[in-house]
Amino acid sequence: MNMDIAKTSADASGEELLGHYIDASLDVRGSRRLAVTNPASGEVVRAVAVADSSVVDAAVAAAIRAFPGWRDTPPAKRAAIMFRFRALLEQHADQIAALITEEHGKVTDDALGEFRRGLEVVEFCCGIAEVLKGEHMRNAGPAIDSWSEFHPLGVVAGITPFNFPAMVPLWMYPLAIACGNTFVLKPSEKVPSASLLCARLLEEAGLPAGVFNIVNGDRETVEALLAHGDVKAVSFVGSTPVAESVYRTASASGKRVQALGGAKNHAIVMPDADIDNAVSALMGAAFGSCGQRCMAISVAVCVGDDVADALVAGLASKIVEMKVGPGTDPQADMGPLISREHRQKVLGYVDSGVAEGAELAVDGRHLQIEGCEKGFFLGPCVLDKVRPDMTVYREEIFGPVLCVMRVASADAALELVNAHEYGNGTCI
Repeated sequence: MNMDIAKTSADASGEELLGHYIDASLDVRGSRRLAVTNPASGEVVRAVAVADSSVVDAAVAAAIRAFPGWRDTPPAKRAAIMFRFRALLEQHADQIAALITEEHGKVTDDALGEFRRGLEVVEFCCGIAEVLKGEHMRNAGPAIDSWSEFHPLGVVAGITPFNFPAMVPLWMYPLAIACGNTFVLKPSEKVPSASLLCARLLEEAGLPAGVFNIVNGDRETVEALLAHGDVKAVSFVGSTPVAESVYRTASASGKRVQALGGAKNHAIVMPDADIDNAVSALMGAAFGSCGQRCMAISVAVCVGDDVADALVAGLASKIVEMKVGPGTDPQADMGPLISREHRQKVLGYVDSGVAEGAELAVDGRHLQIEGCEKGFFLGPCVLDKVRPDMTVYREEIFGPVLCVMRVASADAALELVNAHEYGNGTCI
Protein backbone atom coordinates (compact mmCIF):
# COMPACT_ATOMS: atom_id res chain seq x y z
CA MET A 1 0.00 0.00 0.00
CA ASN A 2 1.31 3.46 -0.90
CA MET A 3 1.71 5.12 2.48
CA ASP A 4 1.96 8.61 0.97
CA ILE A 5 -1.47 8.30 -0.59
CA ALA A 6 -3.34 6.27 2.01
CA LYS A 7 -1.70 7.97 5.02
CA THR A 8 -2.00 5.10 7.43
CA SER A 9 -0.35 5.16 10.85
CA ALA A 10 0.69 2.59 13.41
CA ASP A 11 -0.71 1.82 16.84
CA ALA A 12 1.29 1.12 19.96
CA SER A 13 1.96 -2.45 18.89
CA GLY A 14 3.44 -1.29 15.59
CA GLU A 15 0.55 -2.75 13.60
CA GLU A 16 -0.57 -0.77 10.58
CA LEU A 17 -3.69 1.16 11.59
CA LEU A 18 -6.29 2.61 9.25
CA GLY A 19 -8.33 5.48 10.56
CA HIS A 20 -11.03 7.77 9.25
CA TYR A 21 -10.76 10.48 6.60
CA ILE A 22 -12.29 13.69 7.95
CA ASP A 23 -11.83 17.17 6.56
CA ALA A 24 -8.98 15.89 4.34
CA SER A 25 -7.05 14.55 7.36
CA LEU A 26 -6.48 11.12 8.85
CA ASP A 27 -8.24 10.60 12.16
CA VAL A 28 -7.58 7.45 14.21
CA ARG A 29 -9.95 8.18 17.08
CA GLY A 30 -12.16 5.42 18.42
CA SER A 31 -12.04 3.24 21.51
CA ARG A 32 -12.10 0.00 19.51
CA ARG A 33 -10.03 -1.57 16.75
CA LEU A 34 -11.09 -4.24 14.28
CA ALA A 35 -8.79 -6.64 12.47
CA VAL A 36 -8.58 -6.55 8.67
CA THR A 37 -7.76 -10.03 7.41
CA ASN A 38 -6.38 -11.41 4.17
CA PRO A 39 -8.93 -14.16 3.37
CA ALA A 40 -6.45 -16.19 1.32
CA SER A 41 -3.97 -16.56 4.17
CA GLY A 42 -6.22 -16.04 7.18
CA GLU A 43 -3.66 -13.56 8.52
CA VAL A 44 -4.39 -10.13 9.96
CA VAL A 45 -2.82 -7.54 7.65
CA ARG A 46 -3.82 -4.35 9.46
CA ALA A 47 -6.31 -2.89 11.91
CA VAL A 48 -9.02 -0.28 11.44
CA ALA A 49 -10.34 2.19 14.00
CA VAL A 50 -14.06 2.12 14.84
CA ALA A 51 -15.83 5.47 14.70
CA ASP A 52 -18.10 6.18 17.64
CA SER A 53 -20.77 8.90 17.65
CA SER A 54 -18.23 11.65 18.37
CA VAL A 55 -16.18 10.71 15.30
CA VAL A 56 -19.35 10.57 13.17
CA ASP A 57 -20.29 14.00 14.53
CA ALA A 58 -16.90 15.34 13.47
CA ALA A 59 -17.27 13.93 9.95
CA VAL A 60 -20.77 15.33 9.52
CA ALA A 61 -19.65 18.70 10.93
CA ALA A 62 -16.85 18.83 8.34
CA ALA A 63 -19.37 18.04 5.60
CA ILE A 64 -21.72 20.75 6.88
CA ARG A 65 -18.94 23.36 6.83
CA ALA A 66 -17.96 22.41 3.30
CA PHE A 67 -21.48 22.33 1.90
CA PRO A 68 -22.22 26.03 1.22
CA GLY A 69 -19.05 26.58 -0.77
CA TRP A 70 -19.38 23.30 -2.65
CA ARG A 71 -23.07 23.84 -3.38
CA ASP A 72 -22.21 27.19 -4.96
CA THR A 73 -19.34 25.79 -7.00
CA PRO A 74 -20.39 25.79 -10.68
CA PRO A 75 -21.16 22.29 -11.99
CA ALA A 76 -18.51 22.69 -14.70
CA LYS A 77 -15.85 23.17 -12.01
CA ARG A 78 -17.13 20.14 -10.12
CA ALA A 79 -16.91 18.17 -13.38
CA ALA A 80 -13.33 19.32 -13.87
CA ILE A 81 -12.43 17.72 -10.54
CA MET A 82 -14.14 14.52 -11.66
CA PHE A 83 -12.05 14.55 -14.85
CA ARG A 84 -8.86 14.74 -12.80
CA PHE A 85 -10.18 12.12 -10.36
CA ARG A 86 -10.88 9.77 -13.23
CA ALA A 87 -7.34 10.16 -14.57
CA LEU A 88 -5.84 9.49 -11.13
CA LEU A 89 -8.01 6.40 -10.69
CA GLU A 90 -6.69 5.08 -14.00
CA GLN A 91 -3.11 5.69 -12.88
CA HIS A 92 -3.68 3.78 -9.62
CA ALA A 93 -5.92 1.00 -11.00
CA ASP A 94 -3.42 -1.76 -10.24
CA GLN A 95 -2.85 -0.48 -6.72
CA ILE A 96 -6.59 -0.31 -6.01
CA ALA A 97 -7.07 -3.82 -7.41
CA ALA A 98 -4.23 -5.14 -5.26
CA LEU A 99 -5.89 -3.74 -2.12
CA ILE A 100 -9.20 -5.33 -3.12
CA THR A 101 -7.52 -8.70 -3.65
CA GLU A 102 -5.63 -8.47 -0.37
CA GLU A 103 -8.65 -7.61 1.78
CA HIS A 104 -11.51 -9.25 -0.12
CA GLY A 105 -9.72 -12.20 -1.75
CA LYS A 106 -11.14 -11.94 -5.27
CA VAL A 107 -8.84 -12.70 -8.18
CA THR A 108 -7.00 -9.77 -9.74
CA ASP A 109 -9.00 -9.78 -12.98
CA ASP A 110 -12.23 -9.65 -10.99
CA ALA A 111 -10.88 -6.83 -8.83
CA LEU A 112 -9.93 -4.83 -11.93
CA GLY A 113 -13.35 -5.59 -13.41
CA GLU A 114 -15.23 -4.13 -10.45
CA PHE A 115 -12.93 -1.11 -10.48
CA ARG A 116 -13.74 -0.50 -14.15
CA ARG A 117 -17.47 -0.65 -13.48
CA GLY A 118 -17.05 1.95 -10.76
CA LEU A 119 -14.94 4.08 -13.06
CA GLU A 120 -17.85 4.23 -15.52
CA VAL A 121 -19.85 6.23 -12.96
CA VAL A 122 -16.99 8.70 -12.53
CA GLU A 123 -16.94 9.09 -16.31
CA PHE A 124 -20.66 9.89 -16.23
CA CYS A 125 -20.01 12.52 -13.57
CA CYS A 126 -17.59 14.27 -15.91
CA GLY A 127 -20.66 15.38 -17.89
CA ILE A 128 -22.71 16.41 -14.86
CA ALA A 129 -23.04 20.03 -16.05
CA GLU A 130 -25.33 18.86 -18.85
CA VAL A 131 -27.42 16.70 -16.54
CA LEU A 132 -28.05 19.55 -14.07
CA LYS A 133 -29.36 22.10 -16.57
CA GLY A 134 -33.00 21.67 -15.61
CA GLU A 135 -36.00 22.42 -17.85
CA HIS A 136 -38.09 25.40 -18.91
CA MET A 137 -41.46 25.53 -20.65
CA ARG A 138 -43.27 28.65 -21.82
CA ASN A 139 -47.05 28.72 -21.70
CA ALA A 140 -47.43 25.50 -19.74
CA GLY A 141 -50.86 26.97 -18.94
CA PRO A 142 -52.66 30.22 -19.71
CA ALA A 143 -50.05 32.92 -19.00
CA ILE A 144 -48.03 30.37 -17.01
CA ASP A 145 -44.41 29.42 -17.60
CA SER A 146 -42.84 26.50 -15.71
CA TRP A 147 -39.29 25.51 -14.98
CA SER A 148 -37.42 22.95 -12.91
CA GLU A 149 -34.14 23.30 -11.06
CA PHE A 150 -31.92 20.79 -9.30
CA HIS A 151 -30.74 21.57 -5.77
CA PRO A 152 -28.37 19.44 -3.66
CA LEU A 153 -29.76 18.10 -0.39
CA GLY A 154 -26.76 18.79 1.83
CA VAL A 155 -24.89 16.08 3.75
CA VAL A 156 -25.63 12.59 2.45
CA ALA A 157 -24.20 9.23 3.53
CA GLY A 158 -23.33 5.89 1.96
CA ILE A 159 -23.05 2.52 3.72
CA THR A 160 -21.39 -0.05 1.49
CA PRO A 161 -20.79 -3.85 1.62
CA PHE A 162 -17.64 -5.95 1.60
CA ASN A 163 -18.18 -7.66 -1.74
CA PHE A 164 -17.35 -4.68 -3.98
CA PRO A 165 -14.87 -2.50 -2.08
CA ALA A 166 -14.38 -0.04 -4.96
CA MET A 167 -17.38 -0.38 -7.27
CA VAL A 168 -20.30 0.17 -4.89
CA PRO A 169 -18.78 3.24 -3.17
CA LEU A 170 -17.95 4.63 -6.63
CA TRP A 171 -21.60 4.16 -7.56
CA MET A 172 -22.53 6.50 -4.70
CA TYR A 173 -20.23 9.33 -3.76
CA PRO A 174 -19.05 10.63 -7.18
CA LEU A 175 -22.66 11.29 -8.26
CA ALA A 176 -23.66 12.82 -4.95
CA ILE A 177 -20.59 15.06 -4.92
CA ALA A 178 -20.89 16.06 -8.57
CA CYS A 179 -24.48 17.16 -7.87
CA GLY A 180 -23.27 19.52 -5.11
CA ASN A 181 -23.80 17.45 -1.97
CA THR A 182 -21.16 16.65 0.62
CA PHE A 183 -20.66 13.03 1.59
CA VAL A 184 -19.86 10.71 4.50
CA LEU A 185 -18.97 7.14 3.52
CA LYS A 186 -19.03 4.14 5.85
CA PRO A 187 -17.32 1.30 3.94
CA SER A 188 -17.30 -2.28 5.15
CA GLU A 189 -14.86 -2.69 8.01
CA LYS A 190 -13.56 -5.82 6.27
CA VAL A 191 -12.31 -3.92 3.18
CA PRO A 192 -11.50 -0.30 4.14
CA SER A 193 -8.31 0.43 2.21
CA ALA A 194 -9.58 0.97 -1.34
CA SER A 195 -11.93 3.77 -0.28
CA LEU A 196 -9.23 5.49 1.78
CA LEU A 197 -6.94 5.46 -1.24
CA CYS A 198 -9.71 6.89 -3.43
CA ALA A 199 -10.26 9.67 -0.87
CA ARG A 200 -6.63 10.73 -1.23
CA LEU A 201 -6.98 10.67 -5.00
CA LEU A 202 -10.03 12.94 -4.76
CA GLU A 203 -8.01 15.30 -2.59
CA GLU A 204 -5.21 15.25 -5.15
CA ALA A 205 -7.78 15.99 -7.88
CA GLY A 206 -8.66 19.23 -6.10
CA LEU A 207 -11.74 18.35 -4.05
CA PRO A 208 -12.08 20.84 -1.18
CA ALA A 209 -11.61 19.58 2.36
CA GLY A 210 -14.77 18.28 4.00
CA VAL A 211 -16.68 17.53 0.82
CA PHE A 212 -15.85 13.81 1.10
CA ASN A 213 -15.31 12.05 4.41
CA ILE A 214 -14.92 8.44 5.53
CA VAL A 215 -15.82 6.93 8.89
CA ASN A 216 -14.76 3.34 9.41
CA GLY A 217 -16.47 0.99 11.81
CA ASP A 218 -19.28 -1.46 12.35
CA ARG A 219 -22.87 -1.35 13.55
CA GLU A 220 -22.12 1.33 16.13
CA THR A 221 -20.90 3.63 13.37
CA VAL A 222 -23.89 2.91 11.13
CA GLU A 223 -26.35 3.62 13.94
CA ALA A 224 -24.67 6.95 14.67
CA LEU A 225 -24.95 7.95 11.00
CA LEU A 226 -28.60 6.93 10.77
CA ALA A 227 -29.45 8.85 13.95
CA HIS A 228 -27.67 12.05 12.94
CA GLY A 229 -30.13 14.86 12.32
CA ASP A 230 -27.95 16.63 9.76
CA VAL A 231 -27.65 13.66 7.40
CA LYS A 232 -30.32 14.25 4.76
CA ALA A 233 -30.16 11.01 2.78
CA VAL A 234 -28.70 7.52 3.06
CA SER A 235 -27.77 4.95 0.42
CA PHE A 236 -27.20 1.38 1.59
CA VAL A 237 -26.21 -1.91 -0.02
CA GLY A 238 -26.09 -5.12 2.02
CA SER A 239 -28.15 -7.99 3.34
CA THR A 240 -31.94 -7.81 3.31
CA PRO A 241 -32.47 -7.79 7.12
CA VAL A 242 -30.03 -4.90 7.51
CA ALA A 243 -31.50 -3.10 4.49
CA GLU A 244 -34.94 -3.27 6.09
CA SER A 245 -33.56 -1.97 9.39
CA VAL A 246 -31.71 0.88 7.68
CA TYR A 247 -34.82 1.87 5.74
CA ARG A 248 -37.05 1.87 8.83
CA THR A 249 -34.60 3.78 10.99
CA ALA A 250 -33.53 6.42 8.47
CA SER A 251 -36.95 7.06 6.93
CA ALA A 252 -38.50 7.46 10.39
CA SER A 253 -36.31 10.52 10.92
CA GLY A 254 -37.26 12.04 7.56
CA LYS A 255 -34.20 10.99 5.59
CA ARG A 256 -34.40 9.96 1.96
CA VAL A 257 -33.35 6.31 1.83
CA GLN A 258 -32.15 3.93 -0.85
CA ALA A 259 -31.67 0.47 0.64
CA LEU A 260 -30.68 -2.46 -1.55
CA GLY A 261 -30.83 -5.95 -0.06
CA GLY A 262 -30.35 -9.55 -1.10
CA ALA A 263 -31.45 -11.57 -4.09
CA LYS A 264 -32.09 -15.09 -5.31
CA ASN A 265 -31.40 -14.97 -9.03
CA HIS A 266 -32.64 -17.75 -11.28
CA ALA A 267 -31.54 -19.05 -14.66
CA ILE A 268 -34.23 -21.00 -16.50
CA VAL A 269 -32.72 -23.62 -18.80
CA MET A 270 -35.13 -24.65 -21.56
CA PRO A 271 -35.21 -28.02 -23.39
CA ASP A 272 -33.82 -26.46 -26.57
CA ALA A 273 -30.97 -24.66 -24.75
CA ASP A 274 -27.36 -24.98 -25.83
CA ILE A 275 -26.20 -26.87 -22.75
CA ASP A 276 -22.50 -26.19 -23.30
CA ASN A 277 -23.21 -22.46 -23.52
CA ALA A 278 -25.48 -22.61 -20.47
CA VAL A 279 -22.77 -24.39 -18.47
CA SER A 280 -20.14 -21.81 -19.45
CA ALA A 281 -22.44 -18.95 -18.52
CA LEU A 282 -23.33 -20.49 -15.16
CA MET A 283 -19.70 -21.09 -14.25
CA GLY A 284 -19.06 -17.37 -14.18
CA ALA A 285 -22.50 -16.32 -12.96
CA ALA A 286 -22.63 -18.75 -10.04
CA PHE A 287 -19.00 -18.96 -8.95
CA GLY A 288 -17.45 -15.67 -10.00
CA SER A 289 -16.22 -13.67 -6.99
CA CYS A 290 -16.87 -16.87 -5.00
CA GLY A 291 -20.61 -16.31 -5.40
CA GLN A 292 -20.43 -13.23 -3.16
CA ARG A 293 -22.51 -11.03 -5.46
CA CYS A 294 -26.12 -9.94 -5.04
CA MET A 295 -26.68 -10.62 -8.75
CA ALA A 296 -24.99 -14.03 -8.78
CA ILE A 297 -27.07 -16.79 -10.34
CA SER A 298 -27.72 -19.12 -7.43
CA VAL A 299 -30.54 -21.23 -8.89
CA ALA A 300 -30.68 -23.10 -12.19
CA VAL A 301 -34.27 -24.10 -13.02
CA CYS A 302 -34.18 -26.92 -15.57
CA VAL A 303 -37.25 -27.66 -17.66
CA GLY A 304 -37.18 -31.45 -17.79
CA ASP A 305 -34.98 -34.13 -16.22
CA ASP A 306 -32.92 -34.60 -19.37
CA VAL A 307 -31.93 -30.95 -19.30
CA ALA A 308 -31.07 -31.15 -15.60
CA ASP A 309 -28.98 -34.28 -15.99
CA ALA A 310 -27.02 -32.79 -18.88
CA LEU A 311 -26.51 -29.48 -17.07
CA VAL A 312 -25.29 -31.09 -13.85
CA ALA A 313 -22.90 -33.36 -15.75
CA GLY A 314 -21.55 -30.41 -17.70
CA LEU A 315 -21.04 -28.34 -14.56
CA ALA A 316 -19.26 -31.19 -12.81
CA SER A 317 -16.81 -31.59 -15.70
CA LYS A 318 -16.07 -27.86 -15.83
CA ILE A 319 -15.66 -27.49 -12.07
CA VAL A 320 -12.97 -30.17 -12.10
CA GLU A 321 -10.96 -27.93 -14.45
CA MET A 322 -11.52 -24.82 -12.32
CA LYS A 323 -8.61 -23.51 -10.28
CA VAL A 324 -9.34 -22.13 -6.83
CA GLY A 325 -6.56 -20.23 -5.10
CA PRO A 326 -5.35 -16.90 -3.77
CA GLY A 327 -6.39 -13.92 -5.86
CA THR A 328 -2.77 -13.06 -6.52
CA ASP A 329 -2.36 -16.30 -8.50
CA PRO A 330 -2.81 -15.28 -12.16
CA GLN A 331 -4.11 -18.78 -12.95
CA ALA A 332 -6.82 -18.74 -10.27
CA ASP A 333 -10.46 -18.63 -11.38
CA MET A 334 -11.90 -18.13 -7.90
CA GLY A 335 -10.55 -16.95 -4.57
CA PRO A 336 -11.64 -17.46 -0.94
CA LEU A 337 -14.71 -16.34 0.95
CA ILE A 338 -14.43 -13.09 2.90
CA SER A 339 -14.07 -14.54 6.42
CA ARG A 340 -13.91 -17.69 8.48
CA GLU A 341 -17.37 -16.95 9.89
CA HIS A 342 -18.88 -16.54 6.45
CA ARG A 343 -17.29 -19.76 5.25
CA GLN A 344 -18.87 -21.59 8.16
CA LYS A 345 -22.23 -20.00 7.33
CA VAL A 346 -22.05 -21.14 3.69
CA LEU A 347 -20.95 -24.62 4.77
CA GLY A 348 -23.98 -24.71 7.04
CA TYR A 349 -26.24 -24.04 4.08
CA VAL A 350 -24.68 -26.87 2.07
CA ASP A 351 -25.05 -29.26 5.00
CA SER A 352 -28.68 -28.24 5.50
CA GLY A 353 -29.40 -28.82 1.81
CA VAL A 354 -28.08 -32.37 2.09
CA ALA A 355 -29.97 -32.94 5.33
CA GLU A 356 -33.23 -31.77 3.72
CA GLY A 357 -32.86 -34.16 0.80
CA ALA A 358 -30.91 -32.40 -1.95
CA GLU A 359 -28.24 -34.34 -3.82
CA LEU A 360 -24.74 -32.88 -3.55
CA ALA A 361 -23.63 -33.42 -7.14
CA VAL A 362 -20.40 -31.44 -6.66
CA ASP A 363 -18.88 -31.26 -3.18
CA GLY A 364 -16.33 -28.49 -2.61
CA ARG A 365 -16.48 -28.57 1.18
CA HIS A 366 -13.13 -30.26 1.74
CA LEU A 367 -10.99 -28.20 -0.60
CA GLN A 368 -7.43 -27.54 0.63
CA ILE A 369 -5.08 -25.05 -1.03
CA GLU A 370 -1.39 -25.80 -0.56
CA GLY A 371 0.31 -22.92 1.21
CA CYS A 372 -3.05 -21.39 2.17
CA GLU A 373 -4.24 -23.91 4.72
CA LYS A 374 -5.55 -21.15 7.01
CA GLY A 375 -7.40 -19.37 4.21
CA PHE A 376 -11.18 -19.27 3.91
CA PHE A 377 -11.52 -21.40 0.79
CA LEU A 378 -14.56 -23.35 -0.28
CA GLY A 379 -14.79 -25.16 -3.59
CA PRO A 380 -17.82 -24.81 -5.89
CA CYS A 381 -20.81 -26.85 -4.77
CA VAL A 382 -23.80 -27.98 -6.83
CA LEU A 383 -26.96 -29.11 -5.05
CA ASP A 384 -29.30 -31.04 -7.36
CA LYS A 385 -33.02 -31.82 -6.94
CA VAL A 386 -33.57 -28.84 -4.67
CA ARG A 387 -37.20 -28.23 -3.64
CA PRO A 388 -38.92 -24.90 -2.97
CA ASP A 389 -39.35 -25.68 0.73
CA MET A 390 -35.61 -26.14 1.35
CA THR A 391 -33.63 -23.53 3.26
CA VAL A 392 -31.00 -23.38 0.51
CA TYR A 393 -33.70 -22.24 -1.89
CA ARG A 394 -35.60 -19.87 0.37
CA GLU A 395 -32.57 -17.93 1.66
CA GLU A 396 -29.67 -16.14 0.01
CA ILE A 397 -26.48 -18.19 0.47
CA PHE A 398 -23.92 -15.68 -0.86
CA GLY A 399 -21.30 -18.26 -1.65
CA PRO A 400 -20.16 -20.64 -4.43
CA VAL A 401 -23.26 -22.83 -4.20
CA LEU A 402 -25.58 -23.45 -7.15
CA CYS A 403 -29.01 -25.00 -6.57
CA VAL A 404 -30.46 -27.04 -9.45
CA MET A 405 -34.23 -27.42 -9.56
CA ARG A 406 -36.33 -29.55 -11.89
CA VAL A 407 -39.72 -28.55 -13.29
CA ALA A 408 -41.97 -29.98 -15.99
CA SER A 409 -42.69 -26.85 -18.05
CA ALA A 410 -41.66 -23.28 -18.79
CA ASP A 411 -44.84 -22.05 -17.08
CA ALA A 412 -43.89 -23.94 -13.92
CA ALA A 413 -40.40 -22.41 -14.06
CA LEU A 414 -41.80 -18.87 -14.29
CA GLU A 415 -44.26 -19.53 -11.47
CA LEU A 416 -41.37 -20.73 -9.31
CA VAL A 417 -39.35 -17.59 -9.95
CA ASN A 418 -42.27 -15.21 -9.45
CA ALA A 419 -43.23 -16.88 -6.18
CA HIS A 420 -39.82 -16.31 -4.58
CA GLU A 421 -39.50 -13.33 -2.26
CA TYR A 422 -36.06 -12.49 -3.64
CA GLY A 423 -36.53 -13.69 -7.24
CA ASN A 424 -35.63 -10.32 -8.72
CA GLY A 425 -33.05 -11.30 -11.33
CA THR A 426 -33.80 -13.92 -13.97
CA CYS A 427 -32.33 -15.06 -17.27
CA ILE A 428 -33.75 -17.67 -19.64
